[in-house]
Amino acid sequence: MSVLARLGRLAAGVLLSAVALWVMSITVVMIAGAWPNLRDADAIVVLGAAQYNGRPSPVLQARLDHALDLYGRGLAQNLIFTGGTGVGDTVSEAEVSRRYAMNRGVPSSAIMTERDGLTSAQSVRAAAALMETAGLGSALIVSDSYHMMRLEVLARRSHIVPYRAPAANAPIDAASRRMRWEYVLRESVLFPATTILGGR
Repeated sequence: MSVLARLGRLAAGVLLSAVALWVMSITVVMIAGAWPNLRDADAIVVLGAAQYNGRPSPVLQARLDHALDLYGRGLAQNLIFTGGTGVGDTVSEAEVSRRYAMNRGVPSSAIMTERDGLTSAQSVRAAAALMETAGLGSALIVSDSYHMMRLEVLARRSHIVPYRAPAANAPIDAASRRMRWEYVLRESVLFPATTILGGR
C-alpha cells in the first residue's frame, strides 16, 4: 500500500471517529436535558438570561418560574440568581431575578445574587463561591434543557454537587425544531470543549 493510500485511510479513520464522538456528544446533551434529577438540595442556582428594562425575558421568566416552583415544593431553602449587566443595560440579570422572586413572596433572606457573570462558567464559579461562604454544597441547577450537561460539568469543576433541573415550558424547547436543534448542536460542541479545556 502506498504512503498516500495509508494517509487516506488514516484521515478517513480520524474523520469517522470525530463524527462518532460528535454524535455521542449530541446524544448526551439531549439525554441530560430530558432526564431531570430533582431532589432535596442546599440551594437552587438559576442561570441568568436576557432581561428587558427590568423585566425578565420569556427565557429568564421560564427559568425563574421553575425555580420558584422547586422552592415552593421545599426542595431547597436558598435561591441563587446569577447574571451580570449586559451592554446598554442598567440592571443585572441577577437583580431582575431577585426582584421577580421577592414580588412573589420569597424573603430576601432566602436569596443570594451573583451580579458579575457574563458567561455560564463565570456565573457558576461565582455561585460556587457564594455557596462555599454559606456552607452549602449541593444545588439544583436551573436553565434550559440543552444547557444541562455543560452546566453539570462546570458545577462539578467548581465543587458543587449538581442536580439537573431543566426549566419546564422553556420557550426554546417550544420553538421551532430548527431553533432547538441549533442550540443542541451548539452545546454538543461546547460541552466536550468545556470538559477537555475548561470554561471561561
